[in-house]
Amino acid sequence: MSRYIDSQLKPFNAKAYQNGEFIDISDKDVLGKWSVFFFYPADFTFVCPTELSDLADHYDVFKQLGVEVYSVSTDTHFTHKAWHDSSEAIGTIQYPMLGDPTGTLTRNFGVMIEEEGIADRGTFVVDPEGRVQIVEITAGGIGRDANELLRKIKAAQYIAANPGEVCPAKWKEGAETLTPSLDLIGKI
Repeated sequence: MSRYIDSQLKPFNAKAYQNGEFIDISDKDVLGKWSVFFFYPADFTFVCPTELSDLADHYDVFKQLGVEVYSVSTDTHFTHKAWHDSSEAIGTIQYPMLGDPTGTLTRNFGVMIEEEGIADRGTFVVDPEGRVQIVEITAGGIGRDANELLRKIKAAQYIAANPGEVCPAKWKEGAETLTPSLDLIGKI
């Protein structure tokens, strides 16, 4: 994706492991709902299981917001199953774990580390029309926080439902928003 924000989701087909089954996921399955694509370097590593189990701990909240979570690495769906079966933390995951061994999806989102064949830590929130609304990419040693991601998703959903309003820094659900106007310039 040459320009992340408001970029259209590119076509893809992937195999995933979810709840004891292998399933097919495509771009068509994503349209019509909010989605999180949560890229991470590799299964059986160190920071990755802490992030993925944090998402699992908050999965019910994502679902309440109408958001599906898709974790993605360049491992296969078979490797995801093996990790799910062998790790107590990963064993709690109920969301789809997409395998991307060809790197197609990872390259579509621009987070492939080509020389290593693995993904950067990239988080992308895609709206129901298939447009990217939130992007976060961190260095390999920096884990992400599901609570902060949820806050951002709530803000994105609020803005989508309330055109003309914006959410200021540290905005939380129910807090005051701003309506940009000439009268507001220099008054914040």
